[in-house]
Amino acid sequence: MKRGLKIVLLLLALWSESCRDDTTIVYVCKSRGAKKYHLKEHCRGLSNCTYTVVKMTLSEAESQGKTRCKWEK
Repeated sequence: MKRGLKIVLLLLALWSESCRDDTTIVYVCKSRGAKKYHLKEHCRGLSNCTYTVVKMTLSEAESQGKTRCKWEK
């Protein structure tokens, strides 16, 4: 890969990471086995949650090891 293209890709990756808003509110099923966070309160990925759905910040969810729901990608 050419050096110039590598630099552009690196800058693009850094820019997209800096645009993240870690204060974004997400929704998580309070179940012990829950592994995902959801951007929408009524996401179809939460339809199987038989526990309480809680709100938290994106950074809190990620610090708990949660990843984004596949329905919202």
